[in-house]
Amino acid sequence: MPRHTDNELKLIRRVKQGEPTAMREVYDTYIRHLTAVCSRYIVNSEDAKDVLQESFLKIMSGITEFDYRGEGSLKGWLTKVTVNEALKFLQRHNRFNFVEITPEVHDHAEEQPDIDSLPSSEIFRMIRELPDGYRTIFNLYVIENKSHREIASMLNITENTSASQLHRAKALLAAKIRQHQHNPLSTII
Repeated sequence: MPRHTDNELKLIRRVKQGEPTAMREVYDTYIRHLTAVCSRYIVNSEDAKDVLQESFLKIMSGITEFDYRGEGSLKGWLTKVTVNEALKFLQRHNRFNFVEITPEVHDHAEEQPDIDSLPSSEIFRMIRELPDGYRTIFNLYVIENKSHREIASMLNITENTSASQLHRAKALLAAKIRQHQHNPLSTII
């Protein structure tokens, strides 16, 4: 049975050779993953579809230059293109309202809620309800494993702004989780 790595490499070779069905196979293989990536940043489903379309246009025009670096590198590259397109969309539409919070203004640390009892779909829904700026920095830091320095560079903000937005995102998310745990029906409406 061929390894996944062999399949990825063969698929990239087929795309670079211009095989008509190869790009469709890339799309079919990764569309669910890229839709999930996009929906972490873009809440409106029509906007998310537009961002995905732009992402695939970038992918199709740049995939022949893609340098395969081993298992997962294709998925990583596709994810990076999609995240970058989502960030461009948010910046173009002025969706970021970053406020730098000084250390004196930080919320007091509260006990962190227990998230083990919550389904991942509920946590995902709560993350999507965060304001655009908070949600974006939360996703970049927590999901994409970007440092505050990288985030600051990507979004043209300071590292302190990135850190303070992450702090506020976590505090807001913790409050949502605590509210859900005390009154689960209130978040359904």
